[in-house]
Amino acid sequence: MESFEYGNPSSVSEAVGMLGTKWGDADVLAGGTDLVSLMKDHLHTPKRVVNIKGVKELEGIQKTSAGLRIGAIVTIDELAKNPTVKSEYAALAEAAAGISSPQIRHMGTVGGDLCQRPRCWYYRQGFGLLATQNGRPLVPNGENKYHAIFGGGPAYFVNPSSLAPALIAMGAKVKLVSSKGTREVEVAKFFQSPTDDGTREIVLQPHELLTEIVVPAAVGKSAAYEVRQKEALDWPLAAAAVTLKMSGANVASARIVMGHVAPTPWEASGAASALAGKPVTAANAEAAAKAAVADARPLSQNAYKVSLARVAVKRAILAAAGVKA
Repeated sequence: MESFEYGNPSSVSEAVGMLGTKWGDADVLAGGTDLVSLMKDHLHTPKRVVNIKGVKELEGIQKTSAGLRIGAIVTIDELAKNPTVKSEYAALAEAAAGISSPQIRHMGTVGGDLCQRPRCWYYRQGFGLLATQNGRPLVPNGENKYHAIFGGGPAYFVNPSSLAPALIAMGAKVKLVSSKGTREVEVAKFFQSPTDDGTREIVLQPHELLTEIVVPAAVGKSAAYEVRQKEALDWPLAAAAVTLKMSGANVASARIVMGHVAPTPWEASGAASALAGKPVTAANAEAAAKAAVADARPLSQNAYKVSLARVAVKRAILAAAGVKA
């Protein structure tokens, strides 16, 4: 790990004043569950580390007129156990509880979950987000069993966020603050698939700080479902989050978002359309799940993820509606 300056601000304005104009000037430290490993592996070599753990403005979960406000340094454990989140935003609570490591739940933060870097082993070995060597892409003909089955090329990593699919399905926004002002971005537009090595996988700029997430009220019925290789600390192989707004016994509208299958959380609009106007039954959920993966483009070693994504979508739909499989 290389030497760096250390900033310990007590306010948002003080924190953004410590950020830089380009990546590498400063990195933000919250839980540190990702940043510390990035620095140890020399993937991040910031000139300054800005510790935001003492910024009280970034704490807390509150109901407001705009919906549910979640501070950026709220821990995953706080989110999973919050009574309002559990009762009114079930998919979000389930996604948080699905992070199986107690250490990460206690240290990791909501903002950190959204801003963490890809877990792609090519990226983590220093080959960049596009995973190339001498201009040649390594993923398509390499070890790609955990890589993207949607939206691949030129980047093939999968978005690592556990919370993003649920937040997108609920129509959440993030608040980004800089010395120049504040902007709100839909979580669905917060992520991007880079097309060159100079572009990051999120739209956050080096001079900006993610301060809070706002989830609208009345998101409807919701659920999240993940498929993992093992119950211990592990990232999902495929995940899905679903929100349903009902009209009597039928689905008036649905939003279905898959995780860990593409460089960005992947919205399955075809699956949502397949459910609209119909009751939630096992057969209708299966039809929607098949629609969700109809456009999948698996690589040489990850075709199995298509089946796992289909199962995750089907079970999330049934869970949201309270229908037993």
